Amino acid sequence: MASAQRTVPAGRSPGQLMWRRFRRDRTGVASACVVVFFFAVGLLAPVISRLYGKDPYTRYGQEREGLLNEYGYPIKPNGGIDSEFWFGLEPVLGRDVLTQLVYGIRTSLFIAVAVTAATVLTAMVLGVVAGYLGGKADYFIGRTIDLLMAFPNQLFFVAFMPIVVALFVDPTDETPTYIRVVALILVLWFLGWMSLARILRGATLALREREFVEAAKVSGASPWRIVRKELLPNLMTPILVQATYMLPNFVTTAAALSFLGVGIVEPTPDWGRMFATGAEVYQDDITYMFFPGGAMVLFIVAFNLLGDSVRDAFDPRAAR
Repeated sequence: MASAQRTVPAGRSPGQLMWRRFRRDRTGVASACVVVFFFAVGLLAPVISRLYGKDPYTRYGQEREGLLNEYGYPIKPNGGIDSEFWFGLEPVLGRDVLTQLVYGIRTSLFIAVAVTAATVLTAMVLGVVAGYLGGKADYFIGRTIDLLMAFPNQLFFVAFMPIVVALFVDPTDETPTYIRVVALILVLWFLGWMSLARILRGATLALREREFVEAAKVSGASPWRIVRKELLPNLMTPILVQATYMLPNFVTTAAALSFLGVGIVEPTPDWGRMFATGAEVYQDDITYMFFPGGAMVLFIVAFNLLGDSVRDAFDPRAAR
């Protein structure tokens, strides 16, 4: 019987073992490098713009002759790609595509990270409270989750974005970009936390019956100490794994809202707004769609693979 038990190498913590398993996963390491690259590009967007010598707002094609034809499309082949404009020019407005893409990554990742952080925090609080306290708290939170999960998310996002924006700004006034960003974060957060909260509630229900939790209760530990010292460390696996799946979903949702015209609008660079422009001009300039489309596909795939690798590193039995 003793030989069948799993043994932990001496001197290695669970975190060290997880990191060791993750480093052995080449797919996970490669995906992490891609994800880090995207975040670095977003954080360093002003530096990249300064070194490159272009910005995402100047309409180079309209200010200089010989860049756009009479229909507003780049004169040079492949969307106007050359040694000066590395990714070409945006049709009609003539803005630089590279800086549009870099700042679009920055906008999308900022929104997705903010929504993910708010969603995870809300799910942690409500899920653990419902699972640990039980009773009326569990019933009330559970019914609230059931009610919110019955909402059709896409229709809710499209319908309520203008309403949320109107709460901050008079409809006759121009809406500042930061108001749209705040509204977008609020709308995505409102219907984004329930799935993780339900997972954490179930995990907490199982953990609260374990011997180490009962021992903490007998020793006189407060509920807050039990949650902080006993429950949360054992809930980090589902929290981290779900967060790595949620963030790319929020990226695509925010981009979809901008594509539909209820998210980020001109002149703020954004992935979804670039897709909207690409959908209008793809028949005459397919190159423009290639860069935001390729970047988003690469980011989403890398982040999903990273989530799989993180899950396998925390729980190697899941990979079998």
